[in-house]
Amino acid sequence: MRELGILCMMLWVSTMVFANELEKNSLEKATFAGGCFWCMEHPFDALDGVLSTTSGYVGGFKENPTYQEVSAGETGHTEAVQLVFNPEKVSYETLLGVYWRNSDPTTANRQFCDVGSQYRPGIFYHSEKQRTLAEDSKATLQKNKPFKQSIMTEISPVGTFWPAESYHQNYYLKNPVRYRFYRYNCGRDQRLQELWGNKGE
Repeated sequence: MRELGILCMMLWVSTMVFANELEKNSLEKATFAGGCFWCMEHPFDALDGVLSTTSGYVGGFKENPTYQEVSAGETGHTEAVQLVFNPEKVSYETLLGVYWRNSDPTTANRQFCDVGSQYRPGIFYHSEKQRTLAEDSKATLQKNKPFKQSIMTEISPVGTFWPAESYHQNYYLKNPVRYRFYRYNCGRDQRLQELWGNKGE
């Protein structure tokens, strides 16, 4: 009887390990740039199926860039967020929809009050499937957009993503008053309302 109990326990552990491995292998990443990365975390964190969001830098040429270097426009990077998500719970198409409505796609090197290529909007794909979906989404938006300006958002392979310094991660949770003050004074919500008829997030 004791041996049977041990065997059942071993089978249960093996099943759990296998299930965890399956879930791990089914997870995907997505990377989006829409200006200040503080403001891009919350809209995705709120989605069921998004396991994590990480603020960081993408699309540049320098290894291990610092915030000071990126914000000064010295490295070619743009501020971005990288998500880990379960595609069985939230589709990449849904992520694209959330992305568009939390960014200003009408400016090539600016997002709201932040100016420079380090704030350029972009979708950085991790697979050919993501590239196709992103390009289709952009084409559909260009055809049906609720504003007159052209879509300037770039679609590029992700390359190396460098996580930002720890004090930038989950900034909206750690510093809610400063975060809200920044959003308002940067005119982010006002511009999103003008573009999409919503306030983002």
